[in-house]
Amino acid sequence: MAAGTTRTTRPWFGAAGVAVVVAMLLVSLAACGPGGVLPGAAGAKAGAGLTTSSAAAAAAYPSASAGVAGRPSAADPAHANPLTGAAAEYLAERDGTVLAAVYDVGTGQTWRLGDGPPQAEASVVKLDILQALLAQWPDGLPASEASLAQRMIEDSDNDAATSLWYAAGGASGLSAYNARAGLTRTTPSSCVVCTGFAWPGWGLTTTVPADQLALLKALVRPGPLLTAAGRRYALSLMENVAPDQAWGVSGGVPAGVTVALKNGWLPLNDAQSDWQINSVGWVSGDGRDYLIAVFSTGNPNEQYGIDTINELSALIWQAMG
Repeated sequence: MAAGTTRTTRPWFGAAGVAVVVAMLLVSLAACGPGGVLPGAAGAKAGAGLTTSSAAAAAAYPSASAGVAGRPSAADPAHANPLTGAAAEYLAERDGTVLAAVYDVGTGQTWRLGDGPPQAEASVVKLDILQALLAQWPDGLPASEASLAQRMIEDSDNDAATSLWYAAGGASGLSAYNARAGLTRTTPSSCVVCTGFAWPGWGLTTTVPADQLALLKALVRPGPLLTAAGRRYALSLMENVAPDQAWGVSGGVPAGVTVALKNGWLPLNDAQSDWQINSVGWVSGDGRDYLIAVFSTGNPNEQYGIDTINELSALIWQAMG
């Protein structure tokens, strides 16, 4: 898998890889395969943010310094479910199956849409890898790992991700971190070089949107897993998305609002007529502060799935106002 591959110039799957993925789907009922990237040329440099003080991190990322969420206050009135109404009506007219979850940072409310088997993360798993590493190095990543982390998140470099997968302890390392983070339906891939599969097997890690919210919560509020500087560093990488990949949970969000995201996409058959599209992230500004995770499968083509998540995100943005 070429480093820095973009969505529009080179697909993540060869024919052999797709055939294996389809077979695995029939067995596991979960979409499988690594795909999707999140490059950003103007992002934080290697190691940037790791020496930032907790106070500075709090000023730059207000949600990341907030108290324990889940306790509504008079200043944060409860919201209606943003996944009903217009959002539900829109999805009812779309092909494919969408699983989604939204968490209001201010009120602690959580809403979920759909109840299906875990789906393949593709490059979304790179956020999990990064967090597992930051938990192991609370004083900041070593320079070599920091350089790889920047490439992994901003450029979605797969070689960097493979190196950091091993550095984090592989499947057992991610499982240990995920258990501490409260993930209950995420299963790290058991192989990196998988028989009959052309791409790095870490992309076969499966998850559900609710588990992705748990990972995002560990980034936007203080807790025992990550330091304030580590959380700020991870968010800074996620904010630096290349313009042509500023889609997904950022759909419909106006300029000037903070969006930190990670996307993933992959074709599930040789004809590329069945796509899985994933997007997770944090949206904060203009009176809103929420986490969102969307997984979509059964899309007839890549752009169709992207359009679905873009429009769903726009409707959620409006509903959260």
